[in-house]
Amino acid sequence: MSQGFVSSDHIRSLFAQAMSDMYRTEVPLYGTLMELVAQVNAQTLRADPALEDRLTRNDERARLDQERHGAIRVGTAEELSMLRRLFAVMGMAPVGYYDLSVAGVPVHSTAFRPTTAQALAANPFRVFTSLLRLELIDDAALRAQAADILARRDIFTAGVRALIAQYERNGGLGEEEARRFVAEALETFRWHGDATVSRATYQALSDAHRLIADVVCFHGPHINHLTPRTLDIDAAQAQMLARGIEAKAVIEGPPPRAVPILLRQTSFKALEEAVSFPNGEAAEAGTHTARFGEIEQRGLALTPKGRALYDALLDQARDAGAGSTGADYPARLAAAFAQFPDDLDTLRREGLGYFRYALTGRGRAAPAAERDAPAEVLIARGLATADPIVYEDFLPVSAAGIFQSNLGGAEQHAYAANARRAEFEAALGAPVADEFAIYAALQEASLQSLR
Repeated sequence: MSQGFVSSDHIRSLFAQAMSDMYRTEVPLYGTLMELVAQVNAQTLRADPALEDRLTRNDERARLDQERHGAIRVGTAEELSMLRRLFAVMGMAPVGYYDLSVAGVPVHSTAFRPTTAQALAANPFRVFTSLLRLELIDDAALRAQAADILARRDIFTAGVRALIAQYERNGGLGEEEARRFVAEALETFRWHGDATVSRATYQALSDAHRLIADVVCFHGPHINHLTPRTLDIDAAQAQMLARGIEAKAVIEGPPPRAVPILLRQTSFKALEEAVSFPNGEAAEAGTHTARFGEIEQRGLALTPKGRALYDALLDQARDAGAGSTGADYPARLAAAFAQFPDDLDTLRREGLGYFRYALTGRGRAAPAAERDAPAEVLIARGLATADPIVYEDFLPVSAAGIFQSNLGGAEQHAYAANARRAEFEAALGAPVADEFAIYAALQEASLQSLR
C-alpha cells in the first residue's frame, strides 16, 4: 500500500464503530442488547476456560466485543452497485447469493464482508445487503409507481461518491480522507423519519408487502438492525425475556448443541417509529415499523456435505409440522438434528465442517521429520490442534424468518422459488464469492502451516 494510505481494515473498524454509535442513539434498546451480550459472554468464558483459550489462539477473542453485522435493503441496481464500491473501500467483498423469495420475502441478497484470515481477525464487520425484487409486485401499476419513486432518489452523498472515486483512482485513502469517508458513508445508513410519498402510496406498497414500503418510501435505506455476537444465545434469549424485552418466540437456525454450527439468531420486536408523510404544504403524522434489535451466535462453518445434511434435517423438522411455527417446533428441530454428529472429532473425520489446524508447543519443538505426518496423526500425538472455523455468513431461511417476524409475522406471501443469481450479479456489477471456497482456502492454508 502506498505511503500515506490507511488500511481497509482500519477504515472498516472506524465505520463499524461509527455505525454502532449512531444506531445506539437511534435505537436505545440496542445499547441494552450490547450490555446484555457482554454479560453473557463474560459468564460463558468464565465457565469454559477451554473455549476462551480456543478463541484466543484463533484471533477470535479480541474481535468478539466489537463484532457486528448489519442489514440494509436497497431498491435499484444502481444503488446495489454503488454499495459494492462503497464497501470495497472497507475491504468488504460480496460473498454468497441468497434467494429470500422462497420464504415469502421479495428480495435477493448477498453479504459484504472481509474474506481473509487477517482481515477477519482485525474486524469481521458484515452487512447483509438485499435488493428489492420489483417483478414480484403483482400489480403492474403499483410496480411502475415504485420504480418511478426509486428512480428519483439518490441515497449517497456527493462527498462519498467523490471519495469512492478517489479511492478507486489512487488505490487508497489517507487518515483524514478515511474519516471523511466514514462520516459521508454513514448518511446512507441513517434513519429518516420523513417519508417521500403520501400515506396512501405508502399504504398501497405496504399492502403489497411491508418490506416493499420500507425500501421504497424513504430518502435512504436506513440500517434496519445491528447485531452483536453472543457465545450463548439461549442464555441471551432468557436474559432478554427477564428484562422485559419482547423477544422473538423462536430462535432461528439449528437447535442448541454441544458444538454450535452455522448461525443461530434471535431478535426483539421491531419498533413502531413516528414518521411524517407529505400532504400538500403540510405533513401527515403516521408510524412505520421495520427496525429491530438482533443477537446472533456463530458456530462451525459446514462443508458442502455438512450443509446438505443441515438443509435436509431442517426440511425434515419443518415438514413434520407447521413449518417453523407452533409450540412443538423446538422439539421437532431437536429430534431431526439428533442425526447430526455433535462432537468435534466426528465432525472433522466425517468432513462435515471446516477446521483451522495449528501446531502445539510440542509440535513446534518436534523435529521436522516427526511433523511430516497426516494431520490426524499429529492431533493424536498432541502435536497439533484442530479448531472450528467460525461461520461468517448467513442462512436464507433464518434471515427470512427474522424479517417476517419483524414486519408483522402474520403476513405469509407465497412467492415461488425463483433464484436469479445472474440477474443479481449483473445489478451488483460483479460476481459474488463462493463462501465454501473461502472456508476451504482457510483450512488448506492452516494445513500447509503444519508442514
